Amino acid sequence: MRDAVIVEAVRTPVGKRNGGLAGTHPADLSAHVLTSLVERAALDPALVDDVVWGCVSQVGEQTFDIARTAVLAAGWPETVTGVTVDRQCGSSQQSVHFAAAGLIAGQYDVVVAGGVESMSRVPMGAAVGHADPFGTRFAARYDGVFPNQGIGAEMIAERWGLSRQQLDEYSVASHEKAAAARTEGRFEAQIAPVDTDSGVVAQDEGIRESTVEKLGTLKRVFKPEGGVITAGNSSQISDGSAALLMTTSEKAAELGLRPIARVHTAVLAGADPVIMLTAPIPATQKALAKSGLSIDEIGAFEVNEAFAPVPLAWLADLGADPKALNPNGGAIALGHPLGGSGARLMTTLVHHMRDNGIRYGLQTMCEGGGQANATILELL
Repeated sequence: MRDAVIVEAVRTPVGKRNGGLAGTHPADLSAHVLTSLVERAALDPALVDDVVWGCVSQVGEQTFDIARTAVLAAGWPETVTGVTVDRQCGSSQQSVHFAAAGLIAGQYDVVVAGGVESMSRVPMGAAVGHADPFGTRFAARYDGVFPNQGIGAEMIAERWGLSRQQLDEYSVASHEKAAAARTEGRFEAQIAPVDTDSGVVAQDEGIRESTVEKLGTLKRVFKPEGGVITAGNSSQISDGSAALLMTTSEKAAELGLRPIARVHTAVLAGADPVIMLTAPIPATQKALAKSGLSIDEIGAFEVNEAFAPVPLAWLADLGADPKALNPNGGAIALGHPLGGSGARLMTTLVHHMRDNGIRYGLQTMCEGGGQANATILELL
């Protein structure tokens, strides 16, 4: 039987808004990780059947099928194709799912999955502008209430009884875990430093020292009266790209490549699009049921920190080991370059599993429209 394995995974550092990566075109950021990926694997890029690339704001510099542009910008043969995917924040995790399905179906033998977002250069929401993306029938179904991620995060905090103190404590811990990972060199093997006009960017830029007391001084963003969501307990606006080289076990052996992990299970779940951010819970439950694994058999979890209530509500409902959740910090500390985040999380997860001999890892993230991907990886 054909399978889908990851043989290499690489990412840029995550740049903060208007930070070190802001001067780099998103196609060039993408090309950088593509180049780094095949160099690390010592693979002829002509063997790549397709590049499946996540990107959310497909407008301006990120339009015109940025996947294909990235392939050509990387200097790869013109025979290598590229397709761009939008499943909102889960776009590049969905890219991995599409790549795995193509491998198992026999449509691909070698494929790259990943994504990019330069939120400094293409602001969040730029693809919508002043347009109405929902229409009258959606409005009628939801009584004129339109999705807003920040309000969704407030709704989760209220429904799960999460206090401002709990959210800020979680956020400080995310920074502390990310800082420890950086100090101990845990990110070095996964990061491909980026040469820019102003110097080399080699480390994630969003990690900072903070305290619950400092975060407590920040203003509420979405509900000025009685709200709990602030910039301090939300993911950061960021720039970045990540990519994974995927093939089958049989093809890897033929090419002399050593697989790191197998895509064991890949599922989707949909939930209420107004609260929007709760679908990682049913997605995880679905992945566990489909895989036959228990929550206790999973040794590491990456649950995207879009807002602190998201992983905290997930933890409350799933009962996972808190120490296994986002062990190297998450998007609150590292940043959330939308279309690149799914591949960034998976790159971090794959390296963490290999470094620590963890057999099973699970990744899930909330997505616009009330959706979520969940992926279980098995270490090889």
